[in-house]
Amino acid sequence: MSFWNIYQGKKVLVTGHTGFKGSWLCIWLQQLGAEVYGYALPPYTSDDNFVKSDLASHMHHYEGDIRNGNKLKAYFSKVQPDMAFHLAAQPLVLLSYDDPHSTFESNLMGVVNFFEAVRHTPSVKVAINVTSDKCYDNKEWVWGYRENDPMGGKDPYSASKGCSELITASYIHSFFSLEGTCLVASARAGNVIGGGDWAKDRIIPDYFRAYRKNEKLFIRNPYATRPWEHVLEPLSGYLNLGAKLLLEGRKYSGGWNFGPEDTANFSVKALIDKILELDSKGGYTIPENLDKPHEATLLKLDISKAVNLLQWRPSLTFDETVLFTLKGYKEELDNTQHLYEKRVKQINDYTNIAINKKIAWAIKKNNIHI
Repeated sequence: MSFWNIYQGKKVLVTGHTGFKGSWLCIWLQQLGAEVYGYALPPYTSDDNFVKSDLASHMHHYEGDIRNGNKLKAYFSKVQPDMAFHLAAQPLVLLSYDDPHSTFESNLMGVVNFFEAVRHTPSVKVAINVTSDKCYDNKEWVWGYRENDPMGGKDPYSASKGCSELITASYIHSFFSLEGTCLVASARAGNVIGGGDWAKDRIIPDYFRAYRKNEKLFIRNPYATRPWEHVLEPLSGYLNLGAKLLLEGRKYSGGWNFGPEDTANFSVKALIDKILELDSKGGYTIPENLDKPHEATLLKLDISKAVNLLQWRPSLTFDETVLFTLKGYKEELDNTQHLYEKRVKQINDYTNIAINKKIAWAIKKNNIHI
């Protein structure tokens, strides 16, 4: 997956590069030949993928708060990037209940500051705001949400992501709709898992924290169903989208869903059961009558737009998603030496699978017999 060599030699600025998805995106961009610049808060823990992969030695690392608009704008002006991906955010539902003010400040004014920096930096030709599947007004119905469904959100995090999408649409129509202006899109992904994520109150990091301590996992919401996808799946979508914007222009502006196939929606319990099936160490307990803040029990994305217009589709089965995730964590827990190279290898392994499946899909679509 070369993405038409679009990223070769480009200056690409990533906000939130010390986070889970941001760090993986920067590693992939490095492998595509981009000169990568990052703007983010320091990593939260010494376990984070950014730290364990020694990513700071492979890219331009700059620490700054997305809420500081002047500082962000000054960094854009200094770097003069060709493309920008916005991943800096407060990413946790439960934390948004504890600190709604910072959640809204980061996730609303952070995206305003990002687009203001883009707007005042003429070198930027493509800008993508990465939000979440939780941006939709979730009715917990059985079919997937499409890009033109209403934004919403009951908890502060989900509401902030819906607002982030509205801000993006406003900037597109107000400032980025004319020829010659930056090409802007937003990207919405499901529940992303993979090695290197140690965020609080996420099921996979919680499982591996218990795994490391030889304890049982405490599952607070076992039957919630989520569109689980390995981190490299949506990142391939973001990179595809960025390349298409630069190659073919404004018709790719707007919102895009990047989720798994419809058959990859599984409960939290089923996800952990699959890990235990593949690696028997560990276990879990399910408490009775747990009093907890509201979290949606069912959420699905419709990815038809990306499949048909971007020719993007997820490449990993549910079992492969869990295998990739398990391998990523075990490589980190067993031996952190040369972890950056192991992350690169996993990207290459994923790329090989994606290419082979794309060939198989093309053969099937065109009814070619070999």
